[in-house]
Amino acid sequence: MIAVIGLGDLVADPAWRRPILLAEDLLVLVTAGYGRVEVDFHVLPCRPGTLLRVRAGQALRCGPPDLDATVVRWTPAALHGFDVDPEAAPAWLQLTGADGDAVSTGVSQLAVDCARLRGEPATGLFRHQLAVLLLRLALLAESDRATHRPASRSASRTETITFRRLRHELEQRYQYSRRVEDYADRLGCSVRTLTRACLAVTGRSAKQVVDERVALQACRLLAATDEPVARIGHHLGFPEPTNFGRFFTREVGISPGAFRTTSARSARWLEAAEPEPIPAVPTRDVPPLVRPRPPADSAVGRHPDPRT
Repeated sequence: MIAVIGLGDLVADPAWRRPILLAEDLLVLVTAGYGRVEVDFHVLPCRPGTLLRVRAGQALRCGPPDLDATVVRWTPAALHGFDVDPEAAPAWLQLTGADGDAVSTGVSQLAVDCARLRGEPATGLFRHQLAVLLLRLALLAESDRATHRPASRSASRTETITFRRLRHELEQRYQYSRRVEDYADRLGCSVRTLTRACLAVTGRSAKQVVDERVALQACRLLAATDEPVARIGHHLGFPEPTNFGRFFTREVGISPGAFRTTSARSARWLEAAEPEPIPAVPTRDVPPLVRPRPPADSAVGRHPDPRT
């Protein structure tokens, strides 16, 4: 349900030549080394004190091989009964100051306890420790958003709830429908309401949000599996390979085959002093309202800008 492992234990290939599709949620605390981690094809800088929140289903690749990290992984059942939203934790943090020390200490203590304690009482302890960590991260993210919120109108609470409901429904049904009307019907609202909520939260229309989610999954499967392109397209609701190819090229900018080839070569980006441009993979799967910003040593919660 909850485990603490080393970064190298996530994958058999120490060179991380290709991304892996995660089956569990992760918190990754970098403890040594300097390098980059690629999450859903976006390269994030890492150094001691960097904390990553990576979700089940995302594509993860790391480098260089000597980057060390403590990894907390869990299944959804671990948080059952807790009033905590794991989606509220930011995708990237550089831990500094007292708040950073508290998060780092929490991760370290969970690692120590997982190593020496066993049995049902210990499982309860681990669940509470994880819930506290995620709540603390959510509070840090909210504080950072409040500090750096732009002067223009931000999404209302109703719009944010509507958008999150759409995201939840989209996760269950993106393989079966790309019609905004279908999602509006299931949520009991109008297409206009969905579009307004998506524009307020992401700056993109509801149709763009839906199509970007499908394209993101296609990118994950192309990069992390050996499934034929036609089979991936069929899995995502495209009976005809040509329709899938046109859709993917429109959304990502290159063909599915070219993307797979590019991804296979891109491990060197993680090693390069200056990473080369990466194809414009959709970023809808980044948690809402958690947008990267340039890091600052004076505060926790500032984000780097490789992701847009």
